[in-house]
Amino acid sequence: MKTKNIEIVVAPRQPHYVGDGFRVHNFIPSVPQLSMKRMSPFIMLDYNSKFYFPPTNTPKGVGVHPHRGFETVTIAYKGKVAHHDSSGGGGVIGEGDVQWMTAASGVLHKEYHEENFSKTGGDFQMVQLWVNLPAKDKMSKPKYQGITNDQINKYELPENGGHIEVIAGEYKDVKGTASTFTPLHLLNARLLKGGKAAFNFPATYNTALLVIEGSITVNDITNVPTNHLVLFENEGEDFHIEAQENSIVLILSGEPIKEPIATHGPFVMNTQEELVQAVNDYNNGKFGTLEN
Repeated sequence: MKTKNIEIVVAPRQPHYVGDGFRVHNFIPSVPQLSMKRMSPFIMLDYNSKFYFPPTNTPKGVGVHPHRGFETVTIAYKGKVAHHDSSGGGGVIGEGDVQWMTAASGVLHKEYHEENFSKTGGDFQMVQLWVNLPAKDKMSKPKYQGITNDQINKYELPENGGHIEVIAGEYKDVKGTASTFTPLHLLNARLLKGGKAAFNFPATYNTALLVIEGSITVNDITNVPTNHLVLFENEGEDFHIEAQENSIVLILSGEPIKEPIATHGPFVMNTQEELVQAVNDYNNGKFGTLEN
């Protein structure tokens, strides 16, 4: 098998706020080399690097907003998020948990710091990833997968190196917990210092990793510090990482959806006509109701 080499290492961009509760660095699609087409099926990646929020009696977050045509995946590393949507989904995700929401034909959604977390304050660290849906599934029924950390299947690495959480797809012989519409892999590598992990993905898959905690070396060559993203070339299948200190690394790899992408804010469709329809459906109340 041929080595999958690094195309670029991307430092975090200046943070901005989504609502008043999420201080994020956007990687996809605002970095020119990380466009929606280049990273398909991953069309947005916001990273709330570790940030301390002081105590407050008014939970911070994002008010009611619509989605259509894709899925939102929220991975909690620090802090807790409460969320609700107009299809009846909702709940609280805490450290290590994952919220996988399929907006598909359309939902209204809101998310905010969980009440007790807000009152005590603390470090907050999250990833939100948008996963595109193929045209045939964009208007399917919304659904929700709330995955607690104890429900995530794990692969124990040899020599006390740590473990791999298989959120979606597979790693070695361990299958992911989440169901997906197209082939993709979403993994958390939780490595102890000196821990090593090897990965194998098809050359045609778009593959990247984000260092959430610590620092790693990729392919024995490139050192990658905290909060940096690595994009791999679409050649070769294999790469490996080694933790220079206790580290957490998010790995994503997926088969591109080779269809046109038309976007307008929270709507991701295939044509401009479908975007107009999405806006009209939203304005006409077809996404349901949800109190702010």
